[in-house]
Amino acid sequence: MPAPSSSALGAFTDWRQRSLLRANLIVLASLLVSFWLSDFPHNRENFWILLPVLTAIAGTLDTLRSMRTRWSWYHGGVLLCAYMNLMAVCMILFFLLYPLWL
Repeated sequence: MPAPSSSALGAFTDWRQRSLLRANLIVLASLLVSFWLSDFPHNRENFWILLPVLTAIAGTLDTLRSMRTRWSWYHGGVLLCAYMNLMAVCMILFFLLYPLWL
């Protein structure tokens, strides 16, 4: 399998172009970072989790940019990705706020 060309990598990292893969990878990476920062399952208080929250919200907005106006199967797939992103944002917010309630 050949290595990706620089134009494909440039298209992936260019924020002006829509990319579902980039948006979902950003959200999932921020979820993994929040797992690490919260020291799950011990759930220690750490306000650095605000950075993954903001990153996940930015990834969710990037996903919503890919939404089309007319319904199609692509539109339904983007909607499922948006729901997945919202669940990840809620999980990260749980990691941020749960230790404050203890």
